[in-house]
Amino acid sequence: MTARKSPADALPDVPSAEAAIRSVDGVELHVVTAGETDAELIVFLHGFPEFWYQWSEYIKPFVNSGYRVLVPDQRGYNLSEKPTGVRPYRLSRLSADVAALLETEGRESAHIIGHDWGAAVAWDLALRRPEIVDRLGIVNVPHPAVFVDTLRSSLIQLFKSSYIFQFQIPRLPEWYVKRADFEPWVSAMRDGSQPGTFTEEAFDRYRRAWTQAGAPTAMINWYRALRYRPTVPDKRVTVPTRIVWGENDQALVPEMAERSLGYCEHGDLKRFPHATHWITHEHPDRVTALLLDHFEQ
Repeated sequence: MTARKSPADALPDVPSAEAAIRSVDGVELHVVTAGETDAELIVFLHGFPEFWYQWSEYIKPFVNSGYRVLVPDQRGYNLSEKPTGVRPYRLSRLSADVAALLETEGRESAHIIGHDWGAAVAWDLALRRPEIVDRLGIVNVPHPAVFVDTLRSSLIQLFKSSYIFQFQIPRLPEWYVKRADFEPWVSAMRDGSQPGTFTEEAFDRYRRAWTQAGAPTAMINWYRALRYRPTVPDKRVTVPTRIVWGENDQALVPEMAERSLGYCEHGDLKRFPHATHWITHEHPDRVTALLLDHFEQ
């Protein structure tokens, strides 16, 4: 593990916050950590097209509540390593990164929180390695079986997911978004969220992450790796799960939230009728309170 500073303005205002590079599962991940090293552990997993900074407003309240926090740039993102090709971004490899990250802390288990692709990784980890997940926090991504079934049965969801099929085209999507100075990704976040959710300063940080060498291709390769259908021992989630869902999600139909709950042996659902896919930024205080309540039960 080699200490390494993030960009000067990136770390949250938490005295214990540090950034490091950790070797996990054959790749090096940039990880922001905070909190006492022996405190109960929580891992936050970001989505597309974000990076660890997605959870920056969550670090301080969780540390103040007595938790140890790990927030990685997942493989392919920002300052983490970006393996070439598509196969390294299979979901089973992504969740294996999280399992290996716990080992770098000397831990056997942790609470896991994920949004968007981070939630997909969290679902996979809970299904594949339930013994290392204490409690699960899912934000605006359905259980994988629900997503597949809904794609097959809902024309609305198929339309909303059309960008996934566009991402399957080799090289063109990353060429286009770089040529456009990442405006398509900025627009997806700005136009798809409640007014004023993202500042220009935040988009400056995102653009710095997106311009890291190899990042656009690696980030899109997460979608291309969907061609490798993951297999898990069981579709039932046995760990206690709280699903938080912004129902005005531009990419996902809201009925998938309730259907996902049906796969959880111990779960509940907290709906935000007017929130969007970017609920973690729109309502950080309320989402924090719901997740802390879940982990403290």
